[in-house]
Amino acid sequence: MLGNYKAYQQQSIMTMTPSEILTTLYDALIKELSLSKLALAKKSYADANTHLQKCQRILTHLQVSLDFKYEISNNLDALYDYFSYVTVQANIHKNADGLDDIIGMIAELRDVYIEAAKQQAEGGKAEAK
Repeated sequence: MLGNYKAYQQQSIMTMTPSEILTTLYDALIKELSLSKLALAKKSYADANTHLQKCQRILTHLQVSLDFKYEISNNLDALYDYFSYVTVQANIHKNADGLDDIIGMIAELRDVYIEAAKQQAEGGKAEAK
């Protein structure tokens, strides 16, 4: 049964558009950051470490996926660096300070990207008519 679920997950990822993949990564990042905060509040440091490391892997993936021929990539790279710094500091100091701030920033990035993808799709539809 687990094998079928993994196959389904793999297929679902393979059929996603780039904007769906980015949105999914942002959602996963927000989820892991939120779980990190909860774990830190409960002083469950092993769980917090696991969630924060997942955050760091997602951020690394986002960074290596940037296309630097676009100017915005430099800005996103700096933001992802900052987000990584905050997650590392939270993990080292066992303190959730700063996590709420970056959760808000990531949610805003996600929402802006969703809106831009909608506008691009609508523009493509208008050009096709």
